[in-house]
Amino acid sequence: MKKQPLDTEGRIRKADIKRAISHLFNQDPNRSFNYKQVSHILGLKTNPLKLLASELLSELTENGVLIEIERGKFRLNVRSGNITGTIDRTSRKTYLIPDDGGAPIFIAERNLNRAMDKDYVQAFLYAGRKGRQPEAEVTGILKRAKEIFVGKLDLNGPYAFLIVDKKYLSNDIFIPADKLKGGKDGQKAVVKLLHWDPKDKNPVGEVVDILGNTGETNTEMNSILAEFGLPYRYPEAVEKEAEKIEAEITPEEIARRIDCRDITTFTIDPKDAKDFDDALSLRKLPNELWEVGIHIADVTHYVKPQTLIDKEAENRATSIYLVDRTIPMLPERLSNELCSLRPNEEKLCYSVLVQMDDNANVKEYTIARTVIRSDRRFTYEEAQTILETGEGNFKDELQTLNELAKKLRERRFQAGAIAFDRVEVRFEIDGKGKPLSVFFKEAKDSNKLVEEFMLLANKTVAAHIGKPGKGKKAKTFVYRIHDVPNPEKLNNFSQFIRRFGYKLKTTGKKNEVSSCINHLLDEVQGKKEQNLIETLAVRSMAKAIYSTENIGHYGLAFDYYTHFTSPIRRYPDMMVHRLLTRYAANGISVNKTEWEDRCKHSSDMEQLAANAERASIKYKQVEFMSEKLGQSFEGVISGVSEWGIYVELNENKCEGMIPIRDLADDYYIFDEKNYCLVGHHYNKKFQLGDPITVEVARANLEKKQLDFTLAQNSMPNSNSTSKTRRKQIKNKK
Repeated sequence: MKKQPLDTEGRIRKADIKRAISHLFNQDPNRSFNYKQVSHILGLKTNPLKLLASELLSELTENGVLIEIERGKFRLNVRSGNITGTIDRTSRKTYLIPDDGGAPIFIAERNLNRAMDKDYVQAFLYAGRKGRQPEAEVTGILKRAKEIFVGKLDLNGPYAFLIVDKKYLSNDIFIPADKLKGGKDGQKAVVKLLHWDPKDKNPVGEVVDILGNTGETNTEMNSILAEFGLPYRYPEAVEKEAEKIEAEITPEEIARRIDCRDITTFTIDPKDAKDFDDALSLRKLPNELWEVGIHIADVTHYVKPQTLIDKEAENRATSIYLVDRTIPMLPERLSNELCSLRPNEEKLCYSVLVQMDDNANVKEYTIARTVIRSDRRFTYEEAQTILETGEGNFKDELQTLNELAKKLRERRFQAGAIAFDRVEVRFEIDGKGKPLSVFFKEAKDSNKLVEEFMLLANKTVAAHIGKPGKGKKAKTFVYRIHDVPNPEKLNNFSQFIRRFGYKLKTTGKKNEVSSCINHLLDEVQGKKEQNLIETLAVRSMAKAIYSTENIGHYGLAFDYYTHFTSPIRRYPDMMVHRLLTRYAANGISVNKTEWEDRCKHSSDMEQLAANAERASIKYKQVEFMSEKLGQSFEGVISGVSEWGIYVELNENKCEGMIPIRDLADDYYIFDEKNYCLVGHHYNKKFQLGDPITVEVARANLEKKQLDFTLAQNSMPNSNSTSKTRRKQIKNKK
């Protein structure tokens, strides 16, 4: 690049630098640059010139010449007038998320032209206006994201409307009389969109299913599932198919397996569990090593590929755990009977038999199909009592396994694993589904014992395929991967916790950063800000997903990890079992692209199930708090946005919002950078993490919305200026 022209005083002219930057991006329109790269290429060596380059990059982005594809990285905006992308209505405004990776583009409601949330559309990009955000208009809907909607029926004579959540659809759905399917006014229904003609104000639909009366527990839980496109009943044909499966275990089948029936074996599960998909065995070998058997239900022995049951399981991908029910991935005939490792019954398993010394160092392992007979079914509480008292059946085996598990756990944390042992909120529910009280579920030694050996089995299986040995190429496999944290998110988190007096190292080796995160999580134990900081720490992490591309698991500090231990409730575990069987028989590697697609589907369904679970918890929280209107609670500000303050109650972890419209004492400004709302006139401040006292104002079950108001004695932080200002006003009066 030639030397930049100087002005009459020997300075580089701003206009010429701007032209040079534009020329640089036009020369290579597909490449991205940051300000340091631009400065180096253009020969801008002094700090003032580098700062000028940074300012010009921002200015060119504001004017639409460049796109900031990620923080601090810019690329030429090569958009024409027409652009494709996905509609996003998750915030209070609607945006187009463009395919080219650029910044979201605002779309006014009048310009949506019948596009709905997550629709894939073509849009026309308006000419850019200086200082204004880019704006577009939808010109065509290329693919509808959603055809099924859930809502409440509003009958109006012979026809009806389905009242839907406005974040999904801006207009309610018109339902002709002959498409009502007997639905009554006020009932919840599932409706399929038939068409939405340009001349019609409302889309037209037909009732697919009547869920029941609004407010009834069964209706509301099924509504949540249907809203996320998840199944709320099991197909009769699939259940009939499951009934035909032969239950008998033949002598020929036992002969093909390692016989573990005479080894001490037991299960440890929640007290309400029916699908026992893992068991542990322990014995001392002649070589003085411990053999720990991690036995997993052999689901794929019963469920063959491409059968009706298998297709249904793959489509569901996971069992779903709502507050008051489980929606199983497999029919109950399999999950609760044939595959469940019930005590005193012969069961078929896929097992990892690990030989380890007294320090839990693994010396040898075997992965094989087995037959077992569990001697005892423990609940976590029963196992914990034996560990604490040293008395009870199989106390020696339980205590030995616990000692080995603690050593495995200690080494895992030394290697850089992160200790996200979060307290889980649970509801005590009566026979009708009404929440009676809230309790907190905490992981104890019995939980950690089982977890540690499940992790060991998953790690062993993943390394068994992923590290085939010198000179051999790893075959396609299903891994559970977890990427390193996003540096920007981690840095923002680090800045936020400083206000509580905590520090976090965000750079350095992986285990150094994770060690600092663990230290932080230990420090906040028992503090009022514990739940808030733990929640934000989790949000700063990447999400774990399934993939055929192994990058390791950051949170567990494992180079190789998979899901092998829960095939009754997760389809990827069934995929892993089948690959193990195939490769043990010297089968060729499966098609990577096809299996990556299956991994993505499982990851997507897992996320949907998690969203449904959170929605069911939110519903029960609102239902629980609906009987406490007017009562005061201590809480902490858990979120701040331009439309209000989110508050989590200390007593029961229920979260609600103080709408900004209820803060009528001032005009409040949202300070996104500092996570707070600040009063324009009196400088009152509502800061993320601040303690606050609120009253329960409204509980809207339909919207799963809990509204609080400030309690009389709750005053947010305010500085001396605001106090002085109030005094002046008082004196004037």
